[in-house]
Amino acid sequence: MSQDERVEDLQVTDEMPWAEVTPDAARRLLVAAVQAFAERGYHATTTRDIASRAGMSPAALYIHYKTKEELLLRISRIGHEKALQILRRAADGEGTAADRLTEAVRSFVRWHAGHHMTARVVQYELESLGEDHRPGIMDLRRQSDAAVREIIDDGVKAGEFDVPDVPGTTVAILSLCIDVARWFNPQGRRTPDEVGASYADLVLRMVGAGRPRR
Repeated sequence: MSQDERVEDLQVTDEMPWAEVTPDAARRLLVAAVQAFAERGYHATTTRDIASRAGMSPAALYIHYKTKEELLLRISRIGHEKALQILRRAADGEGTAADRLTEAVRSFVRWHAGHHMTARVVQYELESLGEDHRPGIMDLRRQSDAAVREIIDDGVKAGEFDVPDVPGTTVAILSLCIDVARWFNPQGRRTPDEVGASYADLVLRMVGAGRPRR
């Protein structure tokens, strides 16, 4: 991935609110950590790697973050809070269950594609967090699961969806969306918006939208 693509993927926007990380040096270190964790993996990355990418000394890192794990926790929390915000906004939105599920999947996939480097760290480095830090992140994941499950439940009750196993289908949908971060190529043929729209259509078929209930 080129430097330009990294900047685009990690730019400070409302879609990835690194702007809440202050001061500027702490933000630079966090962005550098995302790049390093995504490319090398958490365990293979050293604090020296992170500081070097940020153009700082290793000693400067410890002014803002006590440990490498504290950096991962901050990245993971912000990313999971963003994911929950996307799904909760769709679940609370107007329209039919199909409308809300479409918006949930489209937005969730678009974020994982548009910020695939960040999303890979957020979604696939969870096991690198220690036992003290993991429960809070798991709670955010359960809330995201509940938001999608709520939409599907509404669709089943309204006769829009044909889903015998709502919890299992919820897990399948979220797993499908999250996996986009693993394979998405910004130089590929499809944009994040196009992938989001394609996945939304696929998920509607998964839940039997438009088919008569059994």
